[in-house]
Amino acid sequence: SNMEARSRLRLLTLVSSLLLVLIVTSSANPLSSSSLRASGGSSRGGEKVTLALYYETLCPYCSNCIVNYLPKLFDGGLIDIVDLKLVPYGNAKIGNNNSITCQHGPAECLLNTIEACAIGVWPDVNEHFPFIYCVETLVYEQKYPEWETCFEKLNLDPTPVTECYSSGYGNELELKYAAETNALQPRHTYVPWVVVNGEPLYDDYENFVSYVCKAYTGTKVPEACSDLSRSSVRKKSSNSIHPVCYSEDSEETTKSTLSRIRSAVASWVHQVNTIASM
Repeated sequence: SNMEARSRLRLLTLVSSLLLVLIVTSSANPLSSSSLRASGGSSRGGEKVTLALYYETLCPYCSNCIVNYLPKLFDGGLIDIVDLKLVPYGNAKIGNNNSITCQHGPAECLLNTIEACAIGVWPDVNEHFPFIYCVETLVYEQKYPEWETCFEKLNLDPTPVTECYSSGYGNELELKYAAETNALQPRHTYVPWVVVNGEPLYDDYENFVSYVCKAYTGTKVPEACSDLSRSSVRKKSSNSIHPVCYSEDSEETTKSTLSRIRSAVASWVHQVNTIASM
């Protein structure tokens, strides 16, 4: 009948309008599934835990952290739930005309800037971390003047990094990292300074895997976290010497004591929150 035909036409028009709205919305929305795929994200990307390492290249405790601890992120699927952020600036200071003075001298300023350039040139952690790991391994072995061999070892073109450094862009990156480091709340008192989802780990930074696993709220729990839950976490001796390079702003002993107090308070607050959420 004519009435049925009109009803079908109205329904067809309504469906067509809805489809058009969906198409327009999807193409305009930067968070659409296609753009997420293009940017390497996922609909579950918000569940990633941010792990930031504030460090300086020639601090032996920083190279120890990068060489002997950070590779744990690439075992047991941990990197799939972690957004790793490396900030090579540390305890450096800004002087006149935006000049930077580094704690361990000009060689450290050079390598801080080179590593900042590597992160800028190869933003994917799977690309820049091997280079930084290679350079810091040489630092760890006290062979850091050989840092340029890392390009050849990893089959990387050195041109973009060396151009970044020589053009002055690397210095701009360092000034950005300086602002970010100096804006930390609470302020960093030494390096390596490890922060998980905005919370500093203080002198318990070597135990970062357990903090990452606790902070993860997603459903795809990596094998590294499952293994951790089955084994007991090693307790650090409160009398241990803290493997860090202190900022020159204040006395080492005061900062050491404060960091232990803060760690204890943070741990207590976390326990209280955990119990309250049960």
